Amino acid sequence: MADSSKKMQIVFASAECAPFVKTGGLGDVAGSLPAALVRAGAEVIVMVPKYATIKDEYKAQMEHFSDFYVSLGWRNEYCGLEKLEHDGVTYMFIDNERYFARDYPYGFFDDGERFAFFSKAITESLQHLPVGFECDILHCNDWQTALAPVFLREFYQGLPLYDRVKTVFSIHNVAFQGQFSDTVMEDILGVAHIPAAASQLRCDACSINYMLGALRYADAITTVSPTYANEIQTPEFGEGLDGVLRERSYALQGILNGIDVAGFDPATDKRIAANYTVEDRSGKAVCKAKLQEELGLEVRDDRPLMVMVTRLTRQKGMDLVMYALDRILSGGVQVAVLGTGDRDYEDGLRYFQDKYPGTMAARIAFDPALSQRMYAAADMFLMPSKFEPCGLSQIIAMRYGTLPIVRETGGLKDTVQPYNEFTGEGTGFSFSNFNGDEMGDAVFRAARLFWDNRDAWNQLVTQAMSQDFSWTRSADKYLDLYFFMHPEIERPAAVVDEPEAAPDPVAAEEPKAEEKPVEAEPAKAEPEVKAEVAPEAKAEVKPAAKPAAKKTTTRKTTTKKVTTTKYAATKTTAAKATTTRKRTTAAAKKAAEAEAAPEVKAEVAKAKPATKAPAKTAAKKTTAAKKTTATKLTTTKAATTKSAAKPAAKVEETPAESKAEVTVETKPAAKTTTRKRTTTAKKTTAKTTTPKAETKPAAAKEEPKAEVKTKPAPKAAEVKAAPKAETKPEPAKETPVSPAAPAEKKAPSKKTSVRKATATRKRR
Repeated sequence: MADSSKKMQIVFASAECAPFVKTGGLGDVAGSLPAALVRAGAEVIVMVPKYATIKDEYKAQMEHFSDFYVSLGWRNEYCGLEKLEHDGVTYMFIDNERYFARDYPYGFFDDGERFAFFSKAITESLQHLPVGFECDILHCNDWQTALAPVFLREFYQGLPLYDRVKTVFSIHNVAFQGQFSDTVMEDILGVAHIPAAASQLRCDACSINYMLGALRYADAITTVSPTYANEIQTPEFGEGLDGVLRERSYALQGILNGIDVAGFDPATDKRIAANYTVEDRSGKAVCKAKLQEELGLEVRDDRPLMVMVTRLTRQKGMDLVMYALDRILSGGVQVAVLGTGDRDYEDGLRYFQDKYPGTMAARIAFDPALSQRMYAAADMFLMPSKFEPCGLSQIIAMRYGTLPIVRETGGLKDTVQPYNEFTGEGTGFSFSNFNGDEMGDAVFRAARLFWDNRDAWNQLVTQAMSQDFSWTRSADKYLDLYFFMHPEIERPAAVVDEPEAAPDPVAAEEPKAEEKPVEAEPAKAEPEVKAEVAPEAKAEVKPAAKPAAKKTTTRKTTTKKVTTTKYAATKTTAAKATTTRKRTTAAAKKAAEAEAAPEVKAEVAKAKPATKAPAKTAAKKTTAAKKTTATKLTTTKAATTKSAAKPAAKVEETPAESKAEVTVETKPAAKTTTRKRTTTAKKTTAKTTTPKAETKPAAAKEEPKAEVKTKPAPKAAEVKAAPKAETKPEPAKETPVSPAAPAEKKAPSKKTSVRKATATRKRR
């Protein structure tokens, strides 16, 4: 039984978290995802080390919540919990000055001990949380928290408070794994005497791997994009962990990161020269001119400006940039690069700046404010990474209307749809191989579009800016995972689509209402909404009974309408079986059919919501009611109903005549039954003819049309074949009526004639 009163309670552990401390993408994720989870109805506590670098304004808001000691090998270390509420999220800062009161989060000789303490403190603090908060999901991120699932299983399993805790481990970059000497297993971790832990942490004869422990102990594993989840299971991208990732592929999935759409919004961003929106991008031209002036580039709006905001490393594709930059700059594309990194790349960029003054600008620095101005001002954003777990720069660029040029790897492949010159689809440009010439070609594909087809370029910019990269979408995917792991907790207001299955039974009852009504409903009901429309159809049916003819004409035949038509007709026939029997004379039948034919169609068409399954059921009921009728006729009808359900899709728009006939459909509901009866015997109904040009039953009904149409002059006007159809035996005349499948009709028409003749004799 799902517990509707319990909320999903999540502890989110990360070594960094914006806005308190951030060195990369992990800080952005930890700063945005928990807030999105809270908005979705979960309760979240974020655990972060209390670094000395956290701003004093935040430290002043913290309140001491709890303190206890954490055993780490032979040590007992103090751990304080400092609580802070920020933007609706509760943060718990792990306080231990010996480990965290330093100038920078990482890069110290004792990082193995520092983050082993952090992981142990996370698991220990689960029993010191606010009253009423019982952790359901412990979500750990990257190697700094990777030991938490190991400690949880080895030291806390079996304790009541911990039994319900499920662990999720997220890989943000598999290249950083936390590898240390195996001496830490006893001295720091205290697991050397536990064979299972010791063997699963060991990565070689003398080393252990923190991330490896999480991959083996966590209940679920995620990474930051679907493509990256596949890539890290290969030797090329797995960094030595591809084997265990393949073993646990059933527990691994990729969920794309999002961005803070409020913080990165060109319409409100105060850091850029001029604001703009997807509808009015005049401000972007102002931003471009200002940036060109600021960086010493020629102020020209007819030259595409391509920028890079990146770490200058091989992983970010700088080898390709150095190789192709000469070609790109000499080809008329302006380039601006911001970032720091390897000395060789820094010097190379300075060289090109000197060689191409006014066209190339290099800023070897870390400047967040300038990076924002570059995102907003540029036409293109270059990101040729060798590998990229997710990447946020290309997403931010699209948000600002700057088209990304990326290599198809990891999150770059998942977030950027390459431009298709034939359909106009896309949100950027891409290339496949880690090759400088391919990258250069991609740059000039973009540049040529900028120069030669500005309308297509502007449309591409519109499409890029319209993408949804909010955290709401990502949070929903994480919640899917959390609730899958805790099925006993009821998910709030998210399960709205499931009721679709329920409508089937409603459709089964629907036929009753269908007899009288119908026209208005079909217009509203689209094929996808049939289940939902069904109930409405019933209500509207009664009042709409007479005006049906008018609305029927307006209606466009759909796959489901045709199917419904047969279904409704069948149902009507069954209900009025008694009336049908009275009509023994052939002439009487024809007259009834002539009048009823139009109406039946109206009713049938209106029954649109009915589904294929009900059609079959109705056919069966009809058969039972027709005990008096010949068995052959009954069988034929059932077959007709079923066959109609499938081919309907093909004929749905083809039959113009069906619409015409429907228009004529007017009054006799009672006669509808008669005509339907007759249809079974004689295969009449014009509507039947239209939808089922391909099936035998359809043909059968086509012939009768001729008879029925003897009286109705209006039909003759609407349906070209009607006048010719006056003679029973001429199926050929029905053929022109449904141009969709002329060849197929002929064959069925012969069999139909035989059956029809037989049926007629029996009745006489």
